[in-house]
Amino acid sequence: MALHLAEISQTVTPGAHAILLLDQAGWHLSARLDIPANITLLPLPPKSPELNPVENIWQFIRDNWISNRVFRSYDDILDHCCYAWNKLVDQPWTIMSIGLRDWAYSGERDRPFRPKVITDSGDRDHADHGPPGPA
Repeated sequence: MALHLAEISQTVTPGAHAILLLDQAGWHLSARLDIPANITLLPLPPKSPELNPVENIWQFIRDNWISNRVFRSYDDILDHCCYAWNKLVDQPWTIMSIGLRDWAYSGERDRPFRPKVITDSGDRDHADHGPPGPA
C-alpha cells in the first residue's frame, strides 16, 4: 500500500492535494502506513460496497467471465483471472460507466474525460469466451 500511495503522490500536480477514497481494509488504514503529505485518506463507512466502485468492477468481472466455472487447477484460475482483467481493461468506457458516481463528480463538465488505455502485450490471444482450454 505504501508503494501504491507513493506512486499516486508522484502524479498529483505540484501544489495540489489528493483525497483517496478507500474501504476500511486493514492495510489501507494501518497506523504504520506512511502517507505522503499531498494525500489524505478518506475511509468509506464500514460495510458499504455500494459506495465503492471497485466492488462493482469486481462484481462485473465475476458476473461476466469468472462465475459458474469449475477450475481444473491453480494455473487455470490464474489464466481465467488474467483473461478477465485484460478483457475488462480493453473496455475503458465500460469501466467508466460502472465506476462513475454522480455524488463524486467534480463538476468539471467542460473538461472531457480521457481514460488511460492499457493494452495487453501478452503473447496469447483469447477468444471472447475465455482463456484456452487443454490442448
